[in-house]
Amino acid sequence: MIIELHLLQSFPVSNLNRDDIGQPKTATFGGQVRGRISSQSLKRAARLLFGRYGLDPSETGVRTKRLVERSATVLRDAHGRDYDEAVGVVSSALLALGFGLDKRRNTLTEYLLFVGNKAVDLLAEYSERDWDRLAADATARAKAAERKKADAGEEKKSKVKPDKHTLEAAARILDASRVVDVALFGRMIADNKDFNVNAASQVAHAISTHAVVNEYDYYTAVDDLQPTDESGADMIGTVDFNSACYYRYANLHLDQLSINLPGDIDLVERAARAWLDAFIDAVPSGKQNSTAALTPPETFLVVVRDAGAWNLANAFLKPVADSDLMAASTRALFEHFGRLRQFYGRGGLRAVVAASVNGDPEGFEPSEIASSRAELVARALAATKP
Repeated sequence: MIIELHLLQSFPVSNLNRDDIGQPKTATFGGQVRGRISSQSLKRAARLLFGRYGLDPSETGVRTKRLVERSATVLRDAHGRDYDEAVGVVSSALLALGFGLDKRRNTLTEYLLFVGNKAVDLLAEYSERDWDRLAADATARAKAAERKKADAGEEKKSKVKPDKHTLEAAARILDASRVVDVALFGRMIADNKDFNVNAASQVAHAISTHAVVNEYDYYTAVDDLQPTDESGADMIGTVDFNSACYYRYANLHLDQLSINLPGDIDLVERAARAWLDAFIDAVPSGKQNSTAALTPPETFLVVVRDAGAWNLANAFLKPVADSDLMAASTRALFEHFGRLRQFYGRGGLRAVVAASVNGDPEGFEPSEIASSRAELVARALAATKP
C-alpha cells in the first residue's frame, strides 16, 4: 500500500536551498528554467519535525561522522575514562567493526553514518567491554603514526572483516528496526551491505510550476558607531533569491515500512502519521533569518493506492503563466490528475482526498474533498486500515 502526497506551496523572496555559488537551485524542465528545492533538504526538514508529531528521540536517528567524539564523552562521563584515551579506543572499535576513519581527522568516521540515537551509548558500551584489547590496538596505531608509517593506505588495511562476535556487536549498534527515519529514508553502508536498509519513502525534488529567473538583493550596512562626520556604508554585498510556486511530491510504501520496522504495528502507524504531518510542514531553513519565507502549502492532494505511483510533475511540463500562479497551478494539477485517473482507471485507488486553502477543489466528488488539514490527514490514514 502506498500513500502519495502532492502539495503546491508558494514562497516569496527566498533562498531555501542554494548551490555551490550561493544561488537558489534550479532545473530545466519542459524547456524552461525552474526553481528547485532538493529532496535531501526536504527530507532533513521533515526529519527534524518528527519529534513534534509523536515520535520519541529513541525512535529517531542521526546522520553523523562524530560517533567517536560522542562515545568518548560517554566513556569519560559515565565510566571515568580519560577522554583522549577513550578517543583512541572508540576509534579502534569502529575499525574493528569494519568502518574507516577520516584520513585528515581520525576522530571522525570516513563518511556520514545514519544510526539510531542509541548508537552512541551502544558503541561506548562495546568499547568499555573490550577496553583492553581495543586500547592495545589504539596504542599500536599511535606508535605507527609517530613513525610516520600510518598513511591513508594503511588506515584502509586496518579495516578487517569482523568476526562473528564483532558482527553481533555491530548489529546491535547499527540496529535500525526501531529507528523511524532510517526506516523511511533508507541507509547504504558500502563497507557492510548487511546493514543496508531499503527506503520506504521516495521524495522528489520540488520544482516551480512556472519559469523563474534568479535575482539578487544588493545590500549595504552602516556601522552604528560611525562618527557623524563620516558617511558611507561599511559593508556592501549581494544575496541571491527567487520567488516561486513549487510542486512537491513524496510517497510512502507502507509494506516496506512494516518490513523495516518489524513486529511493531503501533510504531508503523505512528511513523506514517509523523511522515504525513512532517512533510506537510517541511520547509528548508536556508536564509530564513533574512527572508522569513514561512508560508504553508495551499493545495493538497493525498492518494492512497494498493500499488503504483504517480508523480504529477508533468502537469507543469508546460510552465504555468498566469497572474494568479497558485490558482492556475492548482487547476493544472487537479486537471492532470483527473485525466490520468480517467485514462488509467480507478483500479487500485483506495482513497483520494483533495483540499485547497482557497476554496473547494474542482473535478473531485464531494466525498473526496476535505475542509481542513486535520480532516485530510485523518481520512488519508483511515484509508490505510484493513
